[in-house]
Amino acid sequence: MTKEGVSLIGVPTDVGAGVPGARMGPDALRVAGIAQAIAQFGIEVRDCGDLDGPANPQRVAIDGFRHLPEVVHWNRSVHAAVLTELSTGRLPILLGGDHSLAIGSIAAVARHCRQQGKKLRVLWFDAHADFNTATLTPSGNIHGMPVACLCGHGPRELLAIDGHVPALNPKDLRQIGIRSVDAGEKRMVHDLGIDVYDMRYIDEMGMRHTMEMALALVGSDTHLHVSLDVDFLDPDIAPGVGTPVRGGPTYREAQLCMEMIADIACLASLDVVELNPALDVRNRTAELAVDLIESLFGKSTLMRNSDAVSDSSPR
Repeated sequence: MTKEGVSLIGVPTDVGAGVPGARMGPDALRVAGIAQAIAQFGIEVRDCGDLDGPANPQRVAIDGFRHLPEVVHWNRSVHAAVLTELSTGRLPILLGGDHSLAIGSIAAVARHCRQQGKKLRVLWFDAHADFNTATLTPSGNIHGMPVACLCGHGPRELLAIDGHVPALNPKDLRQIGIRSVDAGEKRMVHDLGIDVYDMRYIDEMGMRHTMEMALALVGSDTHLHVSLDVDFLDPDIAPGVGTPVRGGPTYREAQLCMEMIADIACLASLDVVELNPALDVRNRTAELAVDLIESLFGKSTLMRNSDAVSDSSPR
């Protein structure tokens, strides 16, 4: 984890999504206290404000893509902003915004790793595989395509953002919590050999084992990037998302994921995306997201190594 501090980068757009509202996500996370939650651990936090970009034109798909020029504009800005913060040794946190923004964010991280000679591991927490293409997608919404684009399957304009195709080696990716995958997506994910820990796997093996597998071989020579789509969580505890899918991880399972990442102290960049305050209840989902981020940076329920001594006497 960086010693130089954390940089918050707001990206207020939902041009890649089907349901508007994620553009308000950055402000909801700020209201929920994301800067203060991280700063309490003695980390210097700098809020870089919001990036600028085109509004959501609310058009239909053209040649299988909705709002492609707008998505490209936002991702170019994200790529530049994330790369700038990484180059100064800081830990960038992208405050989305929809998940199409991960194209620019992870492309910048991958470029930084190539420049620094570091290994890369991406943990993709999501209900969806996000491996749609123009021929597979029923909607054309690009927030369902970022993994495909990063792995070299997508429109030329998005593949060229970093100039390195594919931007991400599929072997460096681990998908966790997946439970909604189209048939075409499933074939492509299998063909590329992406490691997917879906909810069936988690149900059978447990979240602890899942995270041990996802973090295997991650060490001091690894840049660990977390891309957290809030719809990874079960909608009963996180209603503020545009594409909810029942049967997701519980609060404690999600906390365990974050605590185990914190234990290895390799987190180097983070996306928090798909928070839709228009669908939330009293900012509950934003507050839960901030709670999870606290755990990423050190909050833990672990008591076994503390000086606290339990006893059976009444309180």
